Amino acid sequence: MKIAIAKDGNIVSQHFGHCEGFEVFEVNNGAIEGRSFLPNPGHRPGFLPKFIAENGIKVIIAGGMGATAQELFKENGVDVVVGAQGNLDNVINDYVGGKLETVGNGCSH
Repeated sequence: MKIAIAKDGNIVSQHFGHCEGFEVFEVNNGAIEGRSFLPNPGHRPGFLPKFIAENGIKVIIAGGMGATAQELFKENGVDVVVGAQGNLDNVINDYVGGKLETVGNGCSH
């Protein structure tokens, strides 16, 4: 399964649409088997949920994301986790370990 984290540097971006890109983790049976970087092609309303889904990603993790974007991800078969913060490695390990949950949406627009 592919899991993407919206990132700026080595930390979770607090607004997925304006992040530098997405760290994409390949996870099988709870083990991280690989990772790659997917550059953000640009923020356009409604575009990123489809773009992420077309890249085979099943989960998007971000610090903040508006309600409309969250709904569009769900319509494209991508689970959304918001409210994440900190180092990418810690966040993916928490997610894989079942310790990361959605907390609010962190974005009011």
